[in-house]
Amino acid sequence: MYSFETIIRVRYGETDQMGYLYYGNYAEYYEVGRVETIRSLGISYKALEEEHGIWLPVVNLEMRFIRPAYYDDLITVRTEIHALPDAYITFHVELFNEQKKRINAGRVKLCFFDATLKKVVPAPEYVLEKLAPYF
Repeated sequence: MYSFETIIRVRYGETDQMGYLYYGNYAEYYEVGRVETIRSLGISYKALEEEHGIWLPVVNLEMRFIRPAYYDDLITVRTEIHALPDAYITFHVELFNEQKKRINAGRVKLCFFDATLKKVVPAPEYVLEKLAPYF
């Protein structure tokens, strides 16, 4: 398993009338977690796209809301990869408030998509090499 954490501060513009983090913005926090987790492995989305012609479209997103996040809260986004990817990679995500209480949890599944061939392909070998030591 591979795990990485990043921190995001809830900005005023991300909240609703009640001062809660608007539910639609949680998906963006998941994306920040995914991008930073991949980056922590020495892989960038930009390189995947521009150098290797691989896109990572989301094919499934599930999330559970446990308690609200509020304006100006520091949120820890813990992102885990529980299995080596094949043609798909799943990120398990948990969000925690400053009191270390879980506020949200879910997972997002993406596929490796060849931009030229326009089809789902197996995970690139260099991605598997970066992840292999953790499994």
